Amino acid sequence: MANIVPDSFKTDLLGGVFDFDSGGSTFKLALYTSLASFSTSTTAYTVTNEVSSSGTNYVAGGNTLTNNGVAISSNIAYVDFADLTFSSVTLTAVGALIYKDTTNEAVLVLDFGGSKTATNGDFVIQFPTADSSNAIIRLGDA
Repeated sequence: MANIVPDSFKTDLLGGVFDFDSGGSTFKLALYTSLASFSTSTTAYTVTNEVSSSGTNYVAGGNTLTNNGVAISSNIAYVDFADLTFSSVTLTAVGALIYKDTTNEAVLVLDFGGSKTATNGDFVIQFPTADSSNAIIRLGDA
């Protein structure tokens, strides 16, 4: 499986549902043990296959992302989030879902390319460089 941009995000973005400016919508990132239920038809956050919170510091629903806002370079607009650390956790995840906190609307499914584990340590989501070629969310001319 690869990263997925849900169809609902595309239409909701054009419909004005999301505000990626700093101080706009609040976004969260939840971790998952399986991405099998995610597809372009995904519309919202779900607890199905979310990593277990039993015995760890991971809370269902994940953590809030720090939104660094929107920028543009080389005719490509992009969004940047600060890296996210789940501190002192014991968990294994194969991917994540970024979603809008207040309404649970799906933004992006991330595939880690295999199981990633933290054992009583930090689990870090490191976002790519915030630029027109690498940022996690980019919009530009085809």
